[in-house]
Amino acid sequence: MSFLEDFVKRRVLAVQNFALLSGRAFQNIFRSPHYLSDIIMQMDFIGFGSLPIVVLTGFFTGAVLALQTSKTLSTFGETSLTGQVVALSLVRELGPVLTSLMMVGRNSSGIASELGSMMVSEQVDAMRALGIDPNKKLVTPRLVATVIMLPLLTVISDFVGLFGGFVVSFFIVHLSPSQYWSNAYHSLDSVDLMEGLSKPFVFAFIVALVGCYYGLTTRGGTQGVGRSTTQAVVTASVLILATDFLMTKLILAFGG
Repeated sequence: MSFLEDFVKRRVLAVQNFALLSGRAFQNIFRSPHYLSDIIMQMDFIGFGSLPIVVLTGFFTGAVLALQTSKTLSTFGETSLTGQVVALSLVRELGPVLTSLMMVGRNSSGIASELGSMMVSEQVDAMRALGIDPNKKLVTPRLVATVIMLPLLTVISDFVGLFGGFVVSFFIVHLSPSQYWSNAYHSLDSVDLMEGLSKPFVFAFIVALVGCYYGLTTRGGTQGVGRSTTQAVVTASVLILATDFLMTKLILAFGG
């Protein structure tokens, strides 16, 4: 019984510490100094550095979607609807979720590893001794950069995914460009675009803050850094999938 109580207490304490870290990081966005150079550097690392994997993921996701849906639609003689299915699937769900999961694998792990190394080498303690707030210097720039770059990367992923679907539709399914792009364009409405662009903003907080939390709570030397990196990836991935379900449910309930 004591083991169960200790486990529950540790989980509750972890949630509390994560909430405090998130609240301070959000408040620091509106407080000086803003460390603009750090934000720009993180935008370059998080955004431009993630571009190749986001483009590849988007392209092949759209290509596979077109390949699979055209096969199913051909049984009904409606292969012309391939563009519509690809567009709705990418913009609503697969674009935001897969892009965010790629960001988790690349950036949440990188943040946790970097900050964890700083913790075990006592660099964070040195910052506190110099009167620098580690939360403001280390967490807030990464949060701001991720919130700015993840929606942009999602838009790029959606467009590249649509292009990947077009390549398959044109060369394999033998649809004309007008058939594909017209169906893809007219299938999307304001609710779809709102859903596709609102999710990355929420996912960005998860990607940045989970990585920062596990990095700043690292203990136990190099083994602790590896453990924190693994925990950051697993936790952020599960939270993104769970949050995606909840947001989809709310949007469908209130957005029609």
